[in-house]
Amino acid sequence: MPLHLIKLCVGATSIADLEDWIAGRAAAARKAGVAFEQVHVTRMVPARRDELLSGGSLYWVIKGEVAARQTLLDLRTFVDGEGIRRCALVLDPQVVPVVPRPARPFQGWRYLAPGEAPKDLAREEAAGDLPEEMRRELRDLGLL
Repeated sequence: MPLHLIKLCVGATSIADLEDWIAGRAAAARKAGVAFEQVHVTRMVPARRDELLSGGSLYWVIKGEVAARQTLLDLRTFVDGEGIRRCALVLDPQVVPVVPRPARPFQGWRYLAPGEAPKDLAREEAAGDLPEEMRRELRDLGLL
């Protein structure tokens, strides 16, 4: 079974916001005439590379809950201009909503065992007719 990572999606207020950011980066790459590859850079390098790359995903925590995931395609270590070792998490640009669940704030990333990872949410079920913020409030009130 694949191992996963979980990380705070700093700056994003919703899944749609994350998708818009990815789309903007892809458009900028196309405009510049370069191939788009979604990469998220972290300082720490995961030691369990093979387990992560055997079908693992990066689960995003947005506004206090695990909300979406992206499949991990590669892990690339490098040394930045200041001599600090870093890791580029190469991600599939497709964002997959998951069954939301609360998550406390933490720094960096954490491993997420397969049994702890939330299940994918059908796009229709995730979107519905309600805005994400309203769904979140209704769920917090126990109405969804």
